[in-house]
Formats: sequence, C-alpha cells, structure tokens
Amino acid sequence: MTTLRLLRRRRFLPLFCTQLLNAFNDNLYKTAMVLFVVYAVYNDPEAETQFSAIASALFIIPFIVVSAISGQLADMRDKARIIRTVKLCEIGLMSLGAAGLFLAWQGTLINTVAIPLMLFALFLAGVQSTFLGPIKYAILPQHLRKGEVLAGTGLVEAGTYLAILLGTIIAGWIPVEAAIVLILATALVGYASSRNIPAAPALGEVEPIDWNIGRSSLALVRSAKKDRVIYLAIISISVFWMVGAILFIQFPPLAKNVIHASKEVATLFIVMFSIGIAIGSVLINHLLKGEVSARYAPAGVIAMGFFIVLFYLFVRQWPADLEGSFLTVPQFLAYPLAWVLLAVLLFISIAGGIFVVPLYAFLTTRVSGDKASRTIAATNMISSTFMVGGAVLAMAMTYIGLAIAEQVLASVALCLLTSWAARKLHAEEHLPSAHFD
Repeated sequence: MTTLRLLRRRRFLPLFCTQLLNAFNDNLYKTAMVLFVVYAVYNDPEAETQFSAIASALFIIPFIVVSAISGQLADMRDKARIIRTVKLCEIGLMSLGAAGLFLAWQGTLINTVAIPLMLFALFLAGVQSTFLGPIKYAILPQHLRKGEVLAGTGLVEAGTYLAILLGTIIAGWIPVEAAIVLILATALVGYASSRNIPAAPALGEVEPIDWNIGRSSLALVRSAKKDRVIYLAIISISVFWMVGAILFIQFPPLAKNVIHASKEVATLFIVMFSIGIAIGSVLINHLLKGEVSARYAPAGVIAMGFFIVLFYLFVRQWPADLEGSFLTVPQFLAYPLAWVLLAVLLFISIAGGIFVVPLYAFLTTRVSGDKASRTIAATNMISSTFMVGGAVLAMAMTYIGLAIAEQVLASVALCLLTSWAARKLHAEEHLPSAHFD
C-alpha cells in the first residue's frame, strides 16, 4: 500500500514525526492547562467556559495575524530550514508554559502570574503553529509523487489527530508536575526529528517578503479569491473548523457541569473526537482511491450535522440529579447512555475527517508548487478567523445564559452552510485553475 510505503521513506517520515510531535505537545500543554484551571482553580460554569474560549482564541489569533508572512516565507525559503528554526523556538516557549504550570501547581501567584504566563505561552505556541501550518501540507507535493499526495495528506491529518488524541489522553491522566517534564522533553525530541527533514527549497522566483501584516494579509485573501474553486474550498474548511472550535470549547464545561464527570471524562470526549477524525482521514483515501476530489464532502458534513443533533438529544437525556464527587471514567461508562454518547461523538468526527482531508489535498494540488504555501496560509488565516468567531459565539451564548447543551446545536446550522459550499465546490472542481499570485 502507498500509505505504508510512505512511512518507510526519509522524504516523508521525518516530516510526519515532526508534525506528530508538534501536535502532541501543543495539545498536551493546552489540555493540561485548561483542565487544571477548569477543575482546580475555577468553580463557576460561566468562568470555565469563558476561560476555555479565551485559551482557544489566543491559540488561533496568530493564524489570523501572521499567516500571510508565514506563507511568503515558506514559498520563498527552504521549508525544511524554517521547520528546524521554528522547532528550536518551541523549546523556549514551552519553557515559559512549563514555568506557568509549575507556579499554578504550587499555588503561587495563580491569577496574577501563572495564568497570564500560561496563556502567553499558548499564544506563542499558536505563532509557532502558524509558521508550520502552511508547510506541513505544501511540502508534500515537493517530496511526494502525484499519486502519493492524497495518501500523504491523509497520513499527516490522521497522524495529527492521533497525536492530539495521545496528548489529550496523557494531559488528562498524568499529574501536572509530570506534564511539565514531558512538555519540555517533547520539544527537544521534536527539534531533533526536524533536523532529518530533506531540503525543500523555493520552487519559483524568490520575491521580497512583505513584512507589513495588514497589507500582506489583505493581498493574500485577494489572491485566494481570484480562483473561485480554491476560495470555495477555503470557505468550506473554515466553517468546518468553526464547528470544531465550538465543540472543543464546550467539551470540558459540558463534562463537568452537565455530565457531572471528572476531567478524565472530559478528556475522553476529546479523545473520541480525535480518533474519529483519524479514521475518517484514512477512510476517505480508500473511498477516493487516491483521486483528489470533493465528491464525498457534502455528504460528510451533512452526516456530521445529523450526528451533532443526536449528540444533543442524548445529552438532554443524561440524569440531572447527580450529586457528590465527579464521575470517574469507570463510573461514567457504567451508564449505557455513556457508550451511546461516545459512539455518536466518534461518528461526528469520522464524518468530519471524510469531509476535510480531500479539501486540503485539493488546495495543494490545484495550485503550482511555488504558490502552495501561500494557499495554505490563506486557508489558515481565513479558517482561524472563523474559529475565533466560533470562540466569540461560544462566549456570547454563555453570556446570554444559553445552556451548554443548547450551545452545541449552534454548530448544526454551520454544517448546513458548509454543505452548500462543498456542493458548489464539487460541481466546479473540474474548472481550470485561475492564477494565484
């Protein structure tokens, strides 16, 4: 199988491992921080939801602000060298995050120093991922053959979510002091892995970098809009991630305040979501047989919306009179309804993986190699704007007093919007590509 062969190739494996370690560390740190604050610092559903939303927004905002610059750098410079530089910086920023976690664990200056320091480190982690984001997909057509790109994209996407899964599980189960050590160790190993990525020099004419954030960002969006098909793919991906942002924000407070469960159960929700994305990412490669197409995207996102409605209905059936200590994982799983909730979450995310993976492969194969990074950067910037919008929407719904379970339903309307864009994309994907400049 093409997929398995790629894992034995130096032109793919070091990049794959570096991306996995990066996703693992980001989610280990973010999840450890959010769960510690939600369960050990705050005792108010509104404050918990607000903190979860703020943390998500801070991680995402860099994708809006510096995506244009990161895309230019990735197209005009050696992509492998950029990865190594960014991974070296990760060691420093994770040291800041580890320091914040240590202070919070010790109960020292929690609100004045520890939490701001942790949030600042999370913001810097977002900056790091902003520079890696355009590269992890755009480098694939440069190192892989044409028939390997979809398989490579699926592997990167599946591996990323398995890393998210592992980071999330570990963050929910190990003590915070162990998380501090592991965060630093992973940053070091990730840098070591990045040093084995083969060179990926600029493919086209090297142009000057426009360091003006506002001007370069506007130019990036305008360029993306020149190709209607590319823009439809970007909008489809963006609304999808807006749905994902709303769901991820709700998981910890929903587990604590609606399910009356421990942080390990909150972790389990995120785990099931991540497993499903990984399954969907691999499944779609088999369904399409290596072809890059949005054929299954509309059905995938409609199925996602259907299962979100089911998830809401089953959450409403959960016993509301639970008292005492939070349910442990075994206690939670003792309820038959718990298995139903987990299964529905799994199907939500499988449908999501089937939807989103071909769209990323579509972006990198439709444009020329010297424009691929900027295409992904435009996608990251626009989708991140939508994700921040999802975080703001979650905070607004909390502010007006909408129950957490009802907030989940807001994402269903977004699924319908995404389905419309995906249908238009599939209908027009055969049209010739416009120039992306």
